[in-house]
Amino acid sequence: MSDEEFNNMNQKRAKTQEDFLSGVWSERVLVVTQDYEIKGYVFMPKTGKKNRVLSDILNGIKRFVAIKDCEIRHRLIPERKTEYHNFLQLNLNSIILLRPLSDEEN
Repeated sequence: MSDEEFNNMNQKRAKTQEDFLSGVWSERVLVVTQDYEIKGYVFMPKTGKKNRVLSDILNGIKRFVAIKDCEIRHRLIPERKTEYHNFLQLNLNSIILLRPLSDEEN
């Protein structure tokens, strides 16, 4: 592969990533369940010119929410070590509270 072909391939890859990222909205949230407090990011596609709101997650037809870069704290055993995960899927039926986190809470 020539340098020019390699550069063209990298430019196409960067454009694809840029298109993907520009079509996605993310929000850092706090999710409370009976047993856990979870802080992480939810990602949703942009719809037209308006971003979807967090309530769309709870009212949608999907029964799970994907959360990235998670910090999981055990509510019932506070002395237990906080867990960190790159990804988790959470059943909507287990959510007691879902709210955005402010910059001070991050």
